[in-house]
Amino acid sequence: MRKPLKGIRILDLTRILAGPYCSMMLCDMGAEVIKVERPKTGDDARFFGPFIKGESGYYMSLNRGKKSLALNLKHEEGKKIIRRLIKRVDVILENFRPGTMEKLGLGYQDVRRINPEIVYASTSGYGQTGPISRMAGYDIVAQAVGGIMSITGPPGGPPTRVGTSIADILAGMFTAYGVMIALYNRDRTGKGSRIDVAMVDSVASVLENAIIRYFATGKSPKPIGSRHPSLAPFDMFQAQDGYMVIAIGNEKLWHRFCQAMKREDFLKDPRFVDNKKRLANEKILKSLIERWTKKKKIKELLITFNELGIPCGAVNSMERMVRHPQILFRNMIQEIRHPVAGRIRMAGIPLKMAGFSDEIPGRPPLLGEHTEEILKKYLRYSSQKIKELKREGVI
Repeated sequence: MRKPLKGIRILDLTRILAGPYCSMMLCDMGAEVIKVERPKTGDDARFFGPFIKGESGYYMSLNRGKKSLALNLKHEEGKKIIRRLIKRVDVILENFRPGTMEKLGLGYQDVRRINPEIVYASTSGYGQTGPISRMAGYDIVAQAVGGIMSITGPPGGPPTRVGTSIADILAGMFTAYGVMIALYNRDRTGKGSRIDVAMVDSVASVLENAIIRYFATGKSPKPIGSRHPSLAPFDMFQAQDGYMVIAIGNEKLWHRFCQAMKREDFLKDPRFVDNKKRLANEKILKSLIERWTKKKKIKELLITFNELGIPCGAVNSMERMVRHPQILFRNMIQEIRHPVAGRIRMAGIPLKMAGFSDEIPGRPPLLGEHTEEILKKYLRYSSQKIKELKREGVI
């Protein structure tokens, strides 16, 4: 499979979600990822459900195609192995609490002395600098501190966590973005880079109009459910057999929407004549629309709206989403074979590039599966040396 990052080698010291999501993105594009895990226990994510024949589905969904090196970083010989590997890689990833890598003697300044061209990327809750940078940060904490929970949920309801670990995932994506920029810059200048990505920063950066609305009005936005704060109708609506979303983003679409409902009278109704008036009367407008949509099935509504070019879609359960013809056509559900779990289906690669394969690079590794391979291939360790390291608890 031809992949654009073939030849890039990454030493991945991350665990759980944010860091592994970053290295998964890079691995999906062809980078060789050497995932360092604790001997015997491995990444904490190996203990997260759901489990498939005893193997963590959570772990497998984030670590496909990587190589697992079981290594004790607290053992001096383990640190020695890492230092030797640093000379052979392009990128090092870590998502420990700030200060941890320095205590291990593997901080950026330590690493750059070994490999001046290294791209060193750190992902953490609050970043490497600032008054609370060393506080522990998990996804739900970053969602709270970053502000996204304050605008998520039903109107009048309590702040709500987004349904996926969006802070972790965003931080992983921004770290991968930073790594690619740093590699491009290294090709131009010959110099490595230090990348510092915070989960809280990542959340704050994607709040789009919530931040600008606050500065424009002086009022903090509140949860408003699924509707758009600046457009109407732009919301979720109940049909006879479920829910769907309808997004009317301009006056041309509004005219088409009224045509679809056979309610051209809305075009002259003073409550709905323009977007500003529709926003002011959003509740009554929604109730009038739902009187109509509740009498129709989603399939019928989709046909009607799509014929007129009106943006819409069914609110799919996971069961429906993974069987959707568009999702399947785009190769977004792929199957791999695991030596313990058997056949597993997981999300595919959303980035499609002309001339490059979008097949996932391989199955997730068993704990320590590639330890001997890596030590022999890159460090020229003998079988006898590897046996000694195992006896000493290094690997």
